[in-house]
Amino acid sequence: MKKTWFPRDGDAFLTRDNFVFYTFGYEHPPGRVFAFLKYIPTHFSSLFPIEYLPRKWRIGSHELVRPEKLYSAGNLQRFIKTFRRDFPDYLHYCPYRGKEVICPPRLVVVRVYMPSQRLKALSKKKNRNRLQNLTIELVNFLSNAAEVPLEDFGVHGSIALDMETNQSDIDLVVYGVQNFRKLEAAVNKLALEGALDYVFKDKFDLARKHQGLFMGKAFVYTAVRKTEEMSTKYGEYKYSVISPVKFRCRVVDDYEAMFRPAFYRISNYKPSNSASQLKSDHQPNVVVSMIGVYRNIAKKGDYIEVSGVLEQVERLQTGQISFQVVVGSGTSEDEYIWPCSNSETETL
Repeated sequence: MKKTWFPRDGDAFLTRDNFVFYTFGYEHPPGRVFAFLKYIPTHFSSLFPIEYLPRKWRIGSHELVRPEKLYSAGNLQRFIKTFRRDFPDYLHYCPYRGKEVICPPRLVVVRVYMPSQRLKALSKKKNRNRLQNLTIELVNFLSNAAEVPLEDFGVHGSIALDMETNQSDIDLVVYGVQNFRKLEAAVNKLALEGALDYVFKDKFDLARKHQGLFMGKAFVYTAVRKTEEMSTKYGEYKYSVISPVKFRCRVVDDYEAMFRPAFYRISNYKPSNSASQLKSDHQPNVVVSMIGVYRNIAKKGDYIEVSGVLEQVERLQTGQISFQVVVGSGTSEDEYIWPCSNSETETL
């Protein structure tokens, strides 16, 4: 599988050192995979000066622990420091971003867990446990309700890794923009009819409405690009950091807002402070979230408040310059996207 594997966001993989990573995004250097670390072998946990969840997981004969915070800037810097010292092969200097990033070589990958293939394997499995049976029932239920083909669904999380417990939730994937919107509409309709219940653990769940309860078990669904929806390749663009900015703006296109990275095309840039004042030709037309929690958090026509890092984007083939704001740059904990009202924006 490794030879034919084209990494997509959300694919999990196990390395020879028994780290479990999740693929990030769709553009990867030759022979490497941009990824974030999700599970760490217990015997390596002392190498990483971070807080861990109290639970333990097992993959094969190996006990694993999970960071309490997966996406914090502080943890990212600690991960990089430990990898640089103890596992330098897992790092890569990206010349197009001008920084060192977590990007394991494909040579260290011993197993890949693709959501679509893991769901197929689960559907064929005999003697499934209750959670596995619920997963298959839920996928069939949602497929029928949304009129999305079964082959366009996948499963990830602990179920995909064969290390689920009674505490595990059901983590589903749906492939493709149109399929995601159809599923989103179907889940909203089912919740209104009482066939499903929403789960709102925080304000982000309330904004996205991606989590629910099916027969008493929590589930969540996220979107992954279909192959034909992957339009850019690694090395097409160069990204240069300019400065942190805070501002409000209007979303003019949310077509790619459900993926990770999530893209919001924007207009009406209004700075929130003097440091964020920009010349008109430096104002961003895109907000990009590297943090999954900000996927699909705003729709076309919504106004959002953004804290992130302004970047210059150069298309290397043509020299064309544009500007974007990245949320989840890994340099600050104070980066976010949050919907705000039109009236709030007009008062600036």
